[in-house]
Amino acid sequence: MMCKAMCLGIAYSSNIGGISTLPGTSPNLIFSEYLNQVYPDCNCINFGNWLLLCFPISVVMLLLTWIWLYWLFIGSDFTFLWRCKGEQSEKEKAARKVIEEEQKLLGAMKPQEVFTSVVFILMVVLWLTRSPGFMPGWSSLFPHHTGYITDATVALLLGLIFFIVPAYGLSRKYEAMISWEEFQASMPWKVALLVGGGFALAEGAKESGLSMWVAELLAPLGDLPVLATVTVACIIVTTMTEVTSNAATITIFLPILSPLAEAIHVNPLYVLIPTTLCTSFSFLLPVSNPPNAVVFAYGHLTIMDMVKAGLGVNVIGVLAVMLAVATWGVPLFSLDTYPDWAPVLPGHNSTMP
Repeated sequence: MMCKAMCLGIAYSSNIGGISTLPGTSPNLIFSEYLNQVYPDCNCINFGNWLLLCFPISVVMLLLTWIWLYWLFIGSDFTFLWRCKGEQSEKEKAARKVIEEEQKLLGAMKPQEVFTSVVFILMVVLWLTRSPGFMPGWSSLFPHHTGYITDATVALLLGLIFFIVPAYGLSRKYEAMISWEEFQASMPWKVALLVGGGFALAEGAKESGLSMWVAELLAPLGDLPVLATVTVACIIVTTMTEVTSNAATITIFLPILSPLAEAIHVNPLYVLIPTTLCTSFSFLLPVSNPPNAVVFAYGHLTIMDMVKAGLGVNVIGVLAVMLAVATWGVPLFSLDTYPDWAPVLPGHNSTMP
């Protein structure tokens, strides 16, 4: 039971932690690029404010998921949390010994690992300071090239360094830290093609008038409370993403939900942000995402174990996202007002959050 709880905890936390940043998951990246394509005047989403919205969601989800998995697989005895620290049991000593041995096997950090850590920290700092919102960022130094200064610019330029910097210094034959062959082998080309096809589909729907037609069909949903509409959308997306890839799910739903928000005259971010986050909540089945498949292949879990555990985590995730969007998300992204960068449809419903 301990092994089941730990395996599922690792798989679930990899997804829960990923939603905290824009580059953390493929749905987040697809949402960000979709926003740039469909609403080019929308400059309200950046690395910093996304982190402010989603990091608390991750913390709440991690805490509640830990409680859920502990209760489900180990028991309901949580008295150890406030028990005074005393002599360690034999099990605790054995666990500590294993962790210490594994840490020793890692050895000291290699120069390549140190360099990669420095580049990663630099990338995060540049993301945070590009356009923080409360003060001018470094992107303001290039006022005539704002369209070319994005988070992708930072990632590409710093990633290019790995193709140039020698892996073993100057004392050995020159070999870059990353070769083109290694890059090609690890690059998710399927996701890139899927995302590109999704943007083409969205543009085609807009130019052909399909988006307007869908918006008119969905207009009666404006009679419902906006929070209810968003909750229904989140549940549908969470259900769909269990049997389809996260990238495919968000690519399908963004061109549908965006006209829906415009039709009921609600800030598109109010609908798109929670549904994007819920697309990453694929916890139910081994086929839902790669981490689930890895822990299932480990051999200690049954499908029913994953379904029981994943159902609870899905509920926790949807509730945490709705709490965030309805509270601190409103002042962070001005979700209670219809933005000037979104089109105003004739005869719209004036429902507001």
